Amino acid sequence: MKHYNYIFSGTGLAALLTVYEMSLSPYFRDKTILLIDKDTKKTNDRTWCFWDETHLFDTIVSKKWEKIAFITASENKKWSINPYTYKMIKGIDLYQYVFNLIQQNPNITFLKDEVLYFEDLGKQCKVTTKSNAFYSDILFNSIFNAEVVTSQKKYPLLQQHFIGWFIKSKEPVFDSETATFMDFSVAQNKNTRFMYLLPFSKHEALLEYTLFSKELLQKEEYEQEIKNYIQKIGITEYEILEKEQGNIPMTSFPFWKQNTNTIIHIGSAGGWTKASTGYTFKKAYKKTKNLVQLLQKKEIDFSNQKELTKDKFWYYDLLFIDVLYQNNEIGAQLFSDLFQTDNPTLIFKFLDEETTLLEDLQVIWNCPKTPFLKALLSRLIP
Repeated sequence: MKHYNYIFSGTGLAALLTVYEMSLSPYFRDKTILLIDKDTKKTNDRTWCFWDETHLFDTIVSKKWEKIAFITASENKKWSINPYTYKMIKGIDLYQYVFNLIQQNPNITFLKDEVLYFEDLGKQCKVTTKSNAFYSDILFNSIFNAEVVTSQKKYPLLQQHFIGWFIKSKEPVFDSETATFMDFSVAQNKNTRFMYLLPFSKHEALLEYTLFSKELLQKEEYEQEIKNYIQKIGITEYEILEKEQGNIPMTSFPFWKQNTNTIIHIGSAGGWTKASTGYTFKKAYKKTKNLVQLLQKKEIDFSNQKELTKDKFWYYDLLFIDVLYQNNEIGAQLFSDLFQTDNPTLIFKFLDEETTLLEDLQVIWNCPKTPFLKALLSRLIP
């Protein structure tokens, strides 16, 4: 049973970003690192989008937009988001980028296998796979266990679930300079439902039918809504180039309480997904940088870290999920109120968790007061 300094259970976004940060630091050059996943990451199985005002991963960004649109049944708003740009990274491009780095570091090993379980042995962790067992000083687990959340009632779980089609249309209907952030003009059916549209040219785009809700739909319902939307925007002939689907957990469950000094949960399994929106890339990148810095300090108690515990944004997200969980049919109105602004960059700064308290209040003031006050009171007076 071989021993490693660090083992990663799963090679999703959080694991790959952590290994990427490790590969940049001389501190980890003599540390043995093992990544275990049953998927070799050879296919383009997802896309990540984020807004950014720097050059974060620009070498693998496949498309950028400088404008966004927000649409409801009664209005169509379009803004420039300078100094931000909205960026898209294809899964396969990130996988290739990070695995190329891994191949250049002999201390990092990838193993195609399935992790069955792991256990904290006090001073080290044991990881058991289908074919073997390994020990490590620290295990980073990114395999999400929904039962941890669904087995309790204090922190509700919503799901951001979607199916997306990459299409090529006969008609030149798309504005390639503008990403449609949310289009709530689709039928809500007592849920929070919207179309997310990323155009690559006048003829090509990704259309995702997305819900924030408790329950999933049948595959046919997502795809029928995409067909309806395609017809609605004036497309009569089109070709489906690719499809993707996903389900992102939206919850403020305190995942860090599951951590020990040898087992650290990361990614969605560690609560790194932005609970109120489902956006993962930027938050995971920030968490990764903090985590790698902490690893270089001695005698760190990872089960009780300030960086992994509650802050004001955690409370904001908690109340938002409470409201949406109890009143899922008002989601379109919630986001419409949020985007009643001439300054969408403040919204992005707020969602990136970089605003001051005064800026927080400017954003929060646009939200409907009654449901949030009820949610706050229910938390203060259980």
